[in-house]
Amino acid sequence: MSKEIGFVRSGPLMDLHSYPEWTRELVRHCDAFKRQVVEHELFRQMRDGVLPAAIHQAFLRGGWPVIEQFPQYMAKNLLKVRYGQHRGHDMARRYLIRNIRVEQNHADHWVQWAAASGVDTDSLLRNPQALETLSLSHWCHQVCERESLEVAMAATNYAIEGATGEWCAAVCSKEDYARQFPKEKRAKAMKWLALHAHYDDEHPWEALEIIVTLVGENPNAQQVAELRHAICQSHRYMRLLLDHYMSQPAPETCARVCAEPALA
Repeated sequence: MSKEIGFVRSGPLMDLHSYPEWTRELVRHCDAFKRQVVEHELFRQMRDGVLPAAIHQAFLRGGWPVIEQFPQYMAKNLLKVRYGQHRGHDMARRYLIRNIRVEQNHADHWVQWAAASGVDTDSLLRNPQALETLSLSHWCHQVCERESLEVAMAATNYAIEGATGEWCAAVCSKEDYARQFPKEKRAKAMKWLALHAHYDDEHPWEALEIIVTLVGENPNAQQVAELRHAICQSHRYMRLLLDHYMSQPAPETCARVCAEPALA
């Protein structure tokens, strides 16, 4: 069993100054790409309650593969973990096992959100996907299959869940979107968004701590470059997916469709 200690965080989890300087530089670089996702026009319109219905429904259908497959990405990473070999591995093991269970509930909440928005389950599960919408899920499978534990977690648990938590918080920052759903459907319709706005607040920081623990205080330039590429690539694929939705013409706003009964 390895006795290596390596990085041990001493400050608050969600304070960048609790991490080495290379980590702070990495986060600052990647945040520019994350902002292109979090501040995307699709989420601005969703927050303001003016997102066209067809785009709203396409987003829910197209985002489903990543939602449904996210536990699989984490399972691929769990296979890389060796108990007792490294403190970072032990941290990753606890984190991944705990959150694989959580993701099942999140998939159920996405289905409820889709149903309240006029997207029936059959359409969600069997809808043909455009290449732009499949790129993110393909990337996640590839990086988790082929890359190291720290790089794969950076691409998924840090990059994707971090950006997701922030755009969910942005959408939930106003009542306009929630008010589009009838009162009797609102709680279920908003549960996925509400949970991620809170749940993903600490979650990516926990992933970041694991990543830094795995690579240590002084990783080489190649290790840092691989992490930077993985994080920014995930953000690029997220933006590609969002850009694709916004390129589709749609005359009706979400408010009209959300108020109508979902298909059986």
